[in-house]
Amino acid sequence: MSFEVHIAPNKAGERAGDVYELTDAASTVRAEVWPQWGFNCLRWQLRQEDGRWADVLFAMPDWESNPVPTRSGHPILFPFPGRLRDGKLPFEGGTYQLALTDNTKQHAIHGFTPRNPWRVVEWNGGPDSAFVTGEFTLSKDFPEALPTWPSDFTLTVTYRLRRDALRVEATVTNLGDRPLPFGLGYHPYFRLPGVSDADVGGHVLQANMGELWEAENNLPTGNRVPLPDAIDFREPKPVGAVQLDHVFTAPPEAAPRVGGLSQLAVLSHPDAAGCVQFLVGTGFQNLVLFTPAHRHAIAIEPYTCSADASNLAARGVPSNWLTVPVGGRWSEPVEYRWVPGEL
Repeated sequence: MSFEVHIAPNKAGERAGDVYELTDAASTVRAEVWPQWGFNCLRWQLRQEDGRWADVLFAMPDWESNPVPTRSGHPILFPFPGRLRDGKLPFEGGTYQLALTDNTKQHAIHGFTPRNPWRVVEWNGGPDSAFVTGEFTLSKDFPEALPTWPSDFTLTVTYRLRRDALRVEATVTNLGDRPLPFGLGYHPYFRLPGVSDADVGGHVLQANMGELWEAENNLPTGNRVPLPDAIDFREPKPVGAVQLDHVFTAPPEAAPRVGGLSQLAVLSHPDAAGCVQFLVGTGFQNLVLFTPAHRHAIAIEPYTCSADASNLAARGVPSNWLTVPVGGRWSEPVEYRWVPGEL
């Protein structure tokens, strides 16, 4: 099996540009990446026995006319995932003020990268996979926000498609003359091939997370609490009617490992032709579970840190908020692996 990259122009909303399709030569698996919309991998699809494509990642049907950056595909959230209280970033004795971008206009949310265009720097196919690499540099790609963050940075992300997996490789580089604080999160939406249910409640979820970040008004209080029974997915169970918008933490040290990565979660369904394993590097210690109002999909979101992590860290609360020294780099992978049949 060999893999290829096809490039073609496309438009969503007011932004036009090249879209990168990663696929195998036999056209049995494909992924579609939109650099002009936050380097979003909008689609990951498998060819079904009847010849039709079936989605693993979920995209809103109105994407091309209404491309809301964090409601389809695989949004990339950087340099902070989730909300920052009042849009304030405390760091090294000072406080930076960010734009208030959440739906209440009271807090900042999801960083700079999902709403802005990225630059593609490399792509290629090979015998086992195809890849495309994008870069987002604050001073180049969103310079108006440079005064709101302590240091300039480049986030480099590679999507790598194999026959049985979509791998996401991230590198953070500090370009400035001060330490770089950050958190990284992914916001992918899933609905498994072969499932015709109108509601995501029939999907079966298993998540290797032992605690919950207690929250008030979608912001963590700083307390980590035991899992309520309704959202305890340590043993596989249907999502059901529960409304999810929670940040989980405390993955067990003995979590199953696959290919050198820890298994954070598994999503399955009785009618699906397979399941998805969520595999992460050691830097991803948090997981957001979110059911959107339409309930056609579930977001299963690996985060390096909690929401509002910088403010928690400033209070002395361990929140997995990270810092890269001047001239330093940080790298970690996440992999979504398709397993035919049952695990």
